[in-house]
Amino acid sequence: MLKLQAKHESIWIMNKEEVIEKLRNDENYYGEFGKQYLSNSDIRTLLTNPLALGEQSKPSPAFLVGGYFHTAILEPNKLKKYRVIPSSTRNTKAYKEMSGGELCLLQHEVDKIELMTTKVLENDICRGLIRGIDVEYEKPGIAELEGVMWKGKADIVNHDDKLVIDLKTTSDINSFRRSAYRWNYDSQAYIYSTLFGYEFVFVVIDKNTHQIAVVDCSADFYESGKDKVKRAVEAYDLFYKTDGFDPSQYFINLTL
Repeated sequence: MLKLQAKHESIWIMNKEEVIEKLRNDENYYGEFGKQYLSNSDIRTLLTNPLALGEQSKPSPAFLVGGYFHTAILEPNKLKKYRVIPSSTRNTKAYKEMSGGELCLLQHEVDKIELMTTKVLENDICRGLIRGIDVEYEKPGIAELEGVMWKGKADIVNHDDKLVIDLKTTSDINSFRRSAYRWNYDSQAYIYSTLFGYEFVFVVIDKNTHQIAVVDCSADFYESGKDKVKRAVEAYDLFYKTDGFDPSQYFINLTL
């Protein structure tokens, strides 16, 4: 049985299988139930501004495009949930009237995503990794790391090759190695390999050139991610689990 932790206090007890089943639903995963867990998306906040933990960030066009790309490959039957507007930009009168203030995809963005989807699935290696015989899509997992419960939802768990596979788009595939550290893909790799017990691999496509990369993770990459998780938990423990802690007295000490 698992004792689930909210930001400040324990809530209730469930077994692991019940929790994972509940987290399959996106409303539970991203809603109050899922917020009892830390996730890789919390790493940046905990390492830069712990007081902002749990604050909702506004969806960006890049986030929307990435979501459509994932859905197109993993769950194409759910593409209808996206609103697509035939406008060249989000600044036109037509877009503003049709969107009603909601962030929507532009038709030319969808056209580009569909081309990228085709390119990825036309590649024999990528298609084999993604469409294997024994694969699961959007699979949730939970585990305790550094004394705190974490969650994750893997794009693809390929049991044939014993891999956790994550789909990424990039504006420059030659800079992906540097971007991977900047955007905390190292901590994602460490967390997800722990959650699911398999090695972690990225399938990456360049949005401009459509070059494709299959990127595995070195021991140093995992170690970098592990270090970020450790430092994130230290911040979490200080700000949210330390009795009598006064955030107004916290300061960052730097030496130049």
